[in-house]
Amino acid sequence: MFAAISTITALTIVLWLILAWIIGVQIYNWLVGRKVSKVVENEEFKAGLRKGQVVDIRESADFEAGHILGARSMPYSQFALYENALRKDKPVYIYDQNRSLCVRIAKRL
Repeated sequence: MFAAISTITALTIVLWLILAWIIGVQIYNWLVGRKVSKVVENEEFKAGLRKGQVVDIRESADFEAGHILGARSMPYSQFALYENALRKDKPVYIYDQNRSLCVRIAKRL
């Protein structure tokens, strides 16, 4: 029937499967992020600032330490409470120091 495989071989296979799953999730998030969000440069941001909504999703302490003038604080941990306050007829500029949180918010919106 089946030849017995050693514990080390089985563990190696499981670890490779976990690694492949992690890499697959990262690639999927990257592809979805490219579809739902766009990184804008300073000039494009300045041009659209008056027409859009600037949302800072950093936590309150980071927001208080310094933020973009006119930005609204909507911490990522509490974003569900603020989500309905955004206007659907204006573009949303999401600011965070970590792009992965911005992509998550963009997917949600």
